[in-house]
Amino acid sequence: MKGFIATGRADRTVELAELPQPEPKADELLLKVDAYSVNRGETFLLESPPPGWRPGKDVAGLVVQSAADGSGPAVGERVVAHPPASGWAEYVAVPTASVASLPERVTTRQAAALPLAGLTALRLLRATGGVLGKRVLLTGASGGVGHYFVELAVASGAVVTAVSSSPERGARLGEFGATVVPTVEAVTGPFDLVLESTGGSNLPAALDRLVPGGTLIWFGQASREPVTLNFFDLLRGAAGVTIRHFSYAAAAPGEAYGDDLATLVRLVAEDRLHPEIGLVADWTRTADVLTDLSERRIRGNAVLTVA
Repeated sequence: MKGFIATGRADRTVELAELPQPEPKADELLLKVDAYSVNRGETFLLESPPPGWRPGKDVAGLVVQSAADGSGPAVGERVVAHPPASGWAEYVAVPTASVASLPERVTTRQAAALPLAGLTALRLLRATGGVLGKRVLLTGASGGVGHYFVELAVASGAVVTAVSSSPERGARLGEFGATVVPTVEAVTGPFDLVLESTGGSNLPAALDRLVPGGTLIWFGQASREPVTLNFFDLLRGAAGVTIRHFSYAAAAPGEAYGDDLATLVRLVAEDRLHPEIGLVADWTRTADVLTDLSERRIRGNAVLTVA
């Protein structure tokens, strides 16, 4: 089969290669990939890839070999899946615990945009403990996670302010019901909850806009800039604020993503969640799309289709 491998080069981080077809373990199915999406986190890993690692965590396609242990969907079913890696290929082996079946109303292109961003948004919403009536500030909101989170949070009763530096990239966030601002400094708050994904100077600025006893959940560092906190600034700010670290993989036990994927698929099928797909392209363009994603030229998710 053909699949992408990491080159370790800065000029072109992936290339298409001939690879052996996967041999699934007893609890894995073999998926013929129809579409996959790429994530900013993968672009970071591609800068210095681990030995033997191949990219690809968000895939959708057709089951061509069911799991030997009898678990999971049968041959011929369309599914969305979240393998640990190696999904940017014609075939990928996936644990059945990380797979969900697709109804007719959900396309594989829509489904491919769901896993990492959708799982992060869904589990992030759970981590808040409930947002009904809460004033929420979300930074770095114009990516896939931001679009999913805003739509889910507004539907749950939150009053959301979303930070997007580009009006064009933030347009859909406004349609979902958020107030869109260009910078953290553009709002005074106060906010009951801050969800921070950019790092650098944004985190202390957002922290300064919390109510006493408010919470900041730190779930990313897209700027790649470290955060510096000044103790005396904290003393002058709101009393008793909490800073929490969040990782979508650590937000639930094990790596069983199937139930949450099924929830996301159901919401899409019911027209209650809308994948924001900023680009659809043939998978041979993956290297160029990675560059566009790194340089923030794509709003939401980028989906690649496998011929």
